[in-house]
Amino acid sequence: MKRIGIVGTGSYVPEKVLTNFDLEKILDTSDEWIYTRTGIRERRVAAPDQAASDLAKVASERALESAGMKPEEIELIIMATITPDTHCPAGANWLEGKLGAVNAVSMDITAACTGFIFALSVAEQYLKNGTFKNALVVASEVMTRTVDWTDRTSCILWGDGAGAVVLKEVEEEDRGILSIHIHTDGANGDSLLLPGGGSKTTPISHESVDKKLHYLKMIEANHSFKIAVKKFADACEEALNYNGITIDQVDLIIPHQANLRIIQGMAKRLGISMDKVYVNIERYGNMSSATVPVALDEAVRSGRIKRGDLVLLTAFGGGLTWGSALIRW
Repeated sequence: MKRIGIVGTGSYVPEKVLTNFDLEKILDTSDEWIYTRTGIRERRVAAPDQAASDLAKVASERALESAGMKPEEIELIIMATITPDTHCPAGANWLEGKLGAVNAVSMDITAACTGFIFALSVAEQYLKNGTFKNALVVASEVMTRTVDWTDRTSCILWGDGAGAVVLKEVEEEDRGILSIHIHTDGANGDSLLLPGGGSKTTPISHESVDKKLHYLKMIEANHSFKIAVKKFADACEEALNYNGITIDQVDLIIPHQANLRIIQGMAKRLGISMDKVYVNIERYGNMSSATVPVALDEAVRSGRIKRGDLVLLTAFGGGLTWGSALIRW
């Protein structure tokens, strides 16, 4: 069986920083209120002329440089996003053109906050069966364009950014992706909903805009909080049990950065210290599918992840979707 590994990582966040103190000027809120409930201090906001593929391009170029590869060498591009440049063409198609990846096949994956792990799973299967020799997996989101800036309970959560990895077959038997596990629950997917723009609410009308159907909506947040904690932990335990590994053997857990209290709840449920969990939500907020690869790249470049480390990725998001990936670095 081929062993597929991550041979390069990259990330990019826009230059503009939107702090909680900035939000105090436009909302009935405070830095303390936001931080105690979410763990977020600030988030990044894409420039008006930046689309998801623009953020993805920079992250991808950095991942390719890390892997020692050129864009024309890439055979497969999978982009996880719920905020593509356009519904047609796909965000990955725009990215392919901007990178100059002339020999690549490109497609999008839509799995909300779990999108990166879903995209990683799809790419791994293509490489395992020999259809492609390498893949660029990128998650890119411009979430700040989906929020209602008058809704203080939800607009405070989101930020923009992109993260990317390059996948190839690795020769070392003790390195690479050990397993990936993905799940969905479509019957309960309306807890995180972006109703406008789809076939259900098109063509876009004055009525749909007035009803704010084109904004991201969170329903029953407290219920979703409890589900998220459980699914995060369940996904981790599934990966550990599948590989016959205990949580003590894991060097670093990189969870989706949705809410600091959710991450702390996951750690408590798993019986581990937060020292074993990578957290950067304070600086970026929730970047949906991009949070995991951005955190992964930061951990690699800062030396937090070293050769031979056992790294566990986990996420939960709209759909409902959840999953995990266990990787020997």
